Formats: sequence, C-alpha cells, structure tokens
Amino acid sequence: MSEQDKPTEAEEIIAESQQIRESQDVPDKIEDTNPDAETEKKTRDVIFVGTKPIMTYVTATLTQLSARPVVTIKARGQRITQAVDVSQMIVKRMNTVGYIIKDVRIASDSLLSQDGKTRNVSTIEIDIAKP
Repeated sequence: MSEQDKPTEAEEIIAESQQIRESQDVPDKIEDTNPDAETEKKTRDVIFVGTKPIMTYVTATLTQLSARPVVTIKARGQRITQAVDVSQMIVKRMNTVGYIIKDVRIASDSLLSQDGKTRNVSTIEIDIAKP
C-alpha cells in the first residue's frame, strides 16, 4: 500500500465512528413532533472522542461538516473535556466560517465494570451546525 492509499487519521476516526454507530441499537422510529427532526437525524454524523490528539477530532469534524449540515461530537467519562475543547476550537477558531453549537445533551449511562459492579458514566453530545 503506497503512502497516498493510506487513510488519514481523520478518515480513520470517521470509519471508527461509523462502525460504532452501526453496532449500536437504533430505534425504528424517532419520537418527535418536528417532522424535519427525523430527516435531520438521518443526515447527522457522529464523531466519538477517544484517546487520539484533539486536532485529529477537529479535522474529522470539519471534514464531516463540509458534507453534512449537523455533526455530533460525542464523549463519555474523562473524555468529556476533550469533546468540549474540540467544539470550542471549531466554533471559536473558525469564526470566519461561523459554525455554531446547535444543541448540547448530557446524560448518564450505566456500565458494567470489570469487577462486576454497575457504574454510572457521564456522557455528552454536542451538535455543531453550519449557520
């Protein structure tokens, strides 16, 4: 495989996010009174924040924003601060483009830890949109 054929880090993150999204259960119907919300949710893409450098997630998000109207940055636990940093870098440093934070959702997931106990882990989802 030549250097040009290798995927970039941003492309790897987009592919990983796609695999994670496909492995999760997605409800058959979206409960919402807004008819445009269902269309919007189908066109939304998700970037899952992990252990890679922050600029990698910024690049991945900007790449998705060039093709989609809304991109969601999603993180849980200790990675929440990095997700906030990614969103702020896009909104504040790219102010000539004018991206905005459309919505922020916080929640808590119950996970089974390695020692067999149930733990609550905080999650955040930040929607970035084109103006």
